[in-house]
Amino acid sequence: MIQLSTTVNATSLGPPLDVAALLLHISVDFILTISVYSSVIVFLETTLQTMETQLRSEQVKTVLSALCKIPFLFLLLYFFVCSLDVLSSAFQLAGGRVAGDIFQENAILSNPVAGLVVGILVTVLVQSSSTSTSIIVSLVSSGLLDVHSAIPIIMGSNIGTSVTNTIVALMQAGEREEFERAFAGATVHDCFNWLSVLVLLPLEAVSGLLRHLSQAVVDTLQFSSGEEAPELLKVLTEPLTKMIIQLDRSVITAIATGDQSVRNKSLVKQWCQTTTMEVWVVSMIRLNLCRHLFVDCILSDLAIGLILLACSLLVLCSCLILLVKLLNSLLKGQVASAINKVINTDFPYPFTWLAGYLALLVGAGMTFLVQSSSVFTSAITPLIGIGVISIERAYPLTLGSNLGTTTTATLAALASPGDKLAAATQVALCHFFFNLLGILLWYPIPVTRLPIRMACALGNCTARYRWFAVLYLLLCFLLLPSLVFALSMAGWKVMTGIGVPVIMVIISVVTVNMLQVRRPDFLPLRLQNWDFLPVWMTSLQPLDNLITRVTLWCRQGRGEYPSQYYNTN
Repeated sequence: MIQLSTTVNATSLGPPLDVAALLLHISVDFILTISVYSSVIVFLETTLQTMETQLRSEQVKTVLSALCKIPFLFLLLYFFVCSLDVLSSAFQLAGGRVAGDIFQENAILSNPVAGLVVGILVTVLVQSSSTSTSIIVSLVSSGLLDVHSAIPIIMGSNIGTSVTNTIVALMQAGEREEFERAFAGATVHDCFNWLSVLVLLPLEAVSGLLRHLSQAVVDTLQFSSGEEAPELLKVLTEPLTKMIIQLDRSVITAIATGDQSVRNKSLVKQWCQTTTMEVWVVSMIRLNLCRHLFVDCILSDLAIGLILLACSLLVLCSCLILLVKLLNSLLKGQVASAINKVINTDFPYPFTWLAGYLALLVGAGMTFLVQSSSVFTSAITPLIGIGVISIERAYPLTLGSNLGTTTTATLAALASPGDKLAAATQVALCHFFFNLLGILLWYPIPVTRLPIRMACALGNCTARYRWFAVLYLLLCFLLLPSLVFALSMAGWKVMTGIGVPVIMVIISVVTVNMLQVRRPDFLPLRLQNWDFLPVWMTSLQPLDNLITRVTLWCRQGRGEYPSQYYNTN
């Protein structure tokens, strides 16, 4: 049986030598396969190690690059804030005397609408609500202006101070989506102030609400003169800005109070420091010459103001463009998403409402530290443009900034001398209550947050027609206030005869628009849409076409475009 099995195996598998060769061949193939797999594994391990080394080196380079960009970011932010300070000084040099002359018209200031417009124009001219507020406090404390007339001017200064961040938003006009977000974030401040004025100014004129509230607080609390409000930001920026320009802002206040002795005095400060030395019984005062670029300059205040205006705008635009590019490179990918989650995410239910109020407190605290609402709102405008801060979160930050700047003004008023303390404190409290009541009107209930919807509509319009942003600035902060001011100078009859029909038309158009969207069946068939009106009354497209044609015609005249391009368009 064993022999038979051997025979069968030999017959089926072949000679023994062939079996040995097959086994040898299989062994060699196995060894070769093992060696190939080993080589592949070693190669993969080496490749992975190389890739890990490269990734680590790239991560190190990325971290080092970010660490190098952060100091540059703070440096740009520093120059950005300094340029805002110089810009304010430039506006005061160019328009400070005009602002002082405007405040002398006490008969006009008794008109609340004219007072509101004066506050807007003066704050736009001097680019500082604190300067205009200090002038108002001086006028009230000296008896040249009563608190009743000062309240509309305070409201106007609140509107005028929001022009700075709107100008900053124009610097992001290069990218359409960024410009839309930035302009909406900047104008939400304007919309809030205008809506608050539309409600609170008539209420104040009828009932004196703000005046009575502030008077009650002044009568109830026993105020005593305190220390000056902290000036954290000025400690950092003044070493540089004082080397460029120093102003004697008391000249504007003196002009406003009617002091003719300073009529020909320059706003540029020449003598800065006083040193008192006691020599026996007589005290000697030595004046030290200021150290800035325009000491003993032969140029007029207007010329110096225009020079500083051009230079500060150039630095402001350059810093803002570089800041946006730097923030885009730093805040991208996972970093941007992480910041978005931290800033824009609400608290879990039922505390979702708490995040907005926390943002409001952050805005108030940050503005209190930097002592300028314009600086804070201008600093967050680029962040809104690149999408790091949403418009819904920027809104409470802006409202908090409004409260923060009034708190600083209140502390500054508490440091006033005893004879001016009550009037200064009452004016500052009127400013505070105006913003507080505005927040109560337009924030706690989500349906009443109209400024967000209005700002988004303005952002959409400027994204489509970029020239609308410049038109908006000119209309809201210069042309319309100047027109209302001219009408107020003509008297109550002229202003009422023109203003009342215009207001009635605006109210009618708004009402019809609301009914067209919600209840069109309540309207006559002809008023269910505006198709019966000319196109230029319902759309900005005809004006956009005209501006485009004029622009192309001007460029063709300079030879930038061939005539064929102009004819085809």
